Amino acid sequence: MMRLFLDANVLFTAAHNPEGKSAFIITLGDEGVWRLFTSAFAAEEARRNMRTKFPAALAPLDKLLGSVTIVSEQMDAPFPEGLPEKDRPIFQAAYACKATHLLTGDIAHFGRFMIKPRRSIGIMIMTPAQFLKSL
Repeated sequence: MMRLFLDANVLFTAAHNPEGKSAFIITLGDEGVWRLFTSAFAAEEARRNMRTKFPAALAPLDKLLGSVTIVSEQMDAPFPEGLPEKDRPIFQAAYACKATHLLTGDIAHFGRFMIKPRRSIGIMIMTPAQFLKSL
């Protein structure tokens, strides 16, 4: 079964746009199509950004997080060479929970690792759109 790790921006987008791709991925995970994971770090980042930009979507975010297993960051886990320091806890949490995919909209920092599992220690990094298109 696929194990999807969701970055903060995927959680944020799913809560803010319940008809979008990110929300659809979470809905299918809730139905058992795949397992969903995120980290406390990512969940808190999503909440912080939601509080600032769209506070009305905080309740939907908390509801979505009920469908996602929250995992701990593993600061001793490996990460791809060249990944910015601020993004390492996200990747390390994905690695630690044995994610098959890390879904993120952060093309600026994760872009050079996207759809290149050899460069990302075996984890397929994709945007939600890329992931859905690959199915």
